[in-house]
Amino acid sequence: MSRCKRRNNKKQKKKEGFFASLVNGFITLVLTAGMLWGLQAYSVAGSTSLKFAQLSDVHFLENGANTTYKMTGKSPQLLDDAVEQINEVKDLDFVMLTGDLIDKSFEKELRAVLPHIEKIVAPWYFAFGNHDRCVGGYLTTSVYMEMLRNSNPEFKYKKPYYSFKPKKNYKVIVLDDIITDEITSNGYIDEVQFKWLKKELDSSKNDVVLIFMHVPVIEPFASPSHKLRNAAAVKALIESYDNPIGVFQGHYHAAKITQHDNVLYVSSPALVSYPNAFRIVNVTNYKDRVVFDFDWKETREVEIQRMAKMLVFGSIIYTGEKHDQTGTYEIKK
Repeated sequence: MSRCKRRNNKKQKKKEGFFASLVNGFITLVLTAGMLWGLQAYSVAGSTSLKFAQLSDVHFLENGANTTYKMTGKSPQLLDDAVEQINEVKDLDFVMLTGDLIDKSFEKELRAVLPHIEKIVAPWYFAFGNHDRCVGGYLTTSVYMEMLRNSNPEFKYKKPYYSFKPKKNYKVIVLDDIITDEITSNGYIDEVQFKWLKKELDSSKNDVVLIFMHVPVIEPFASPSHKLRNAAAVKALIESYDNPIGVFQGHYHAAKITQHDNVLYVSSPALVSYPNAFRIVNVTNYKDRVVFDFDWKETREVEIQRMAKMLVFGSIIYTGEKHDQTGTYEIKK
């Protein structure tokens, strides 16, 4: 074979080798992309989302006066603004009021606040706060619940603690952790309700569970006069389950988000006091994880908010850090 032919053969082999490498690289790239797309598709396929608003500590007074700490004199305006903003949110599945809807536990105050709440377009639900009933007062649990049922066609419950399924693979549990036979701001889950909670959690092991209550399981800051007296037992029960659980709380007028493995504890601010805010929460249930997206909403009544800020010391206690307001939290299954 001539030297010229040998050179041509070498060039040909190099050329063929280059194209073979190029084709192999392209095939590898396509296969890798396909695998990644497949993994993503597997994760996203069948995913469902749930969107709700948590509105807490409205402390409505029809003819109230502002105090140090609470803008009760402006509570009707603040509530109307919050309802207007909530109604602007698209695809909202429900709204949860986590206690202290009224500031004084009188029937006339509940009767006065209901027309404001009735303007909420989405279905709305309620958990009792310590200001909603008083020891020995007329506005008992049964009277309060009856007035809510008459006002809200979605609200059909006769007990102050209840559950419902807003969508497939989601369970909402509403607790009543308010002490009604003692004048106190502390909370407690009694034995009957504790057993009921365990039964509800036992039957929801394959669901994303959302628990709503007024007095928090985990405090945003220490307050012996406001804490849940059997918080350790309630926390131990909730954390004994492996499915994703979100616990949404009020009472302290402060924002704080704490994650313990598969349980997310969310304390939300008060509408009546600085920062005069509430939350929109979007929960997405994937095959391998659950993602909580938090959207922080402050009042558009900026002058009321400015006055409210002047009434508190150390405003960051109530606003929390940025990650306690707006952010994304993930729980792996």
